[in-house]
Amino acid sequence: MPELLETFPNQFPGRDYEIEITCPEFTAVCPKTGQPDFATIVITYVPDQSVIELKSLKLYLFSYRDRGIFYEHSINTILDDLVASCQPRKMTVVGRFTPRGGISSRITAVYAATT
Repeated sequence: MPELLETFPNQFPGRDYEIEITCPEFTAVCPKTGQPDFATIVITYVPDQSVIELKSLKLYLFSYRDRGIFYEHSINTILDDLVASCQPRKMTVVGRFTPRGGISSRITAVYAATT
């Protein structure tokens, strides 16, 4: 639901600075087993003209709770939606998924604007 994402103007567009956001309560549903998947999502980005509004980001991430989606797809979709929303200079989205069946996964998706 990328339409949930809101932004506001960056007050320092002439400066590169990094924003790191951590959401330790991400939940989605495995489309194969129907079991819940839990992860910590870490978003790191250098904004350009706009900054992601945090309440809308929280609502966006929580919209995955009932969505059947694989780890890799969720992290890449989050990256795509966030990039479309705020058009950063660069962004990384990391999903650290809790172990299931004795295996944990860390998925990293990266974006860098072309000049």
